[in-house]
Amino acid sequence: MLQTWLHALPFLLGAGFLTWLVSVRLRNVTIVDTLWSLMFVIAAFSYAASTPPAGPRAQVVLVMVTLWGLRLALYLGRRTFGHEEDRRYQNIRRRNEPGFTWKSLYLVFGLQAVLAWIISLPLLGGVAGDSSPLGWLDAAGIALWAVGLYFEAVGDWQLARFKADPANVGKVMDRGLWR
Repeated sequence: MLQTWLHALPFLLGAGFLTWLVSVRLRNVTIVDTLWSLMFVIAAFSYAASTPPAGPRAQVVLVMVTLWGLRLALYLGRRTFGHEEDRRYQNIRRRNEPGFTWKSLYLVFGLQAVLAWIISLPLLGGVAGDSSPLGWLDAAGIALWAVGLYFEAVGDWQLARFKADPANVGKVMDRGLWR
């Protein structure tokens, strides 16, 4: 099991490195936010590729993490495309000049890859777990995931609409799911 977990790390670091190359060209490391959720998809498929053929539970986990990861990556990518670097990263850039371009490889992209690798450990259990038939607990987990995905998607949509209204500049969203 440890070997399977370790198997994912080079893929995550590789994704971080390739995305870092894009960020250097853009001079904007905000792109790492879009990569974040995709790292869990990469980890899950890495686990699946390095374990025996997946049972129904593993297939469900792969579908769920892929839907979640793609939805979040598309949302964040669309939200940040064409905008200046996020203030968080501007502050990190200022604190780490000179040489932030190189430092961002490990301070931003490498760190995100390692954190995603550590946090993805439960996915290994879901993908490499037993191949017994799905039961009521699996159904409860799928329902909980669906509710969570719904709240995340609707909350993001509501926040985007709120922020798009010029009358809300400087205000805190306290309506809808944010209430």
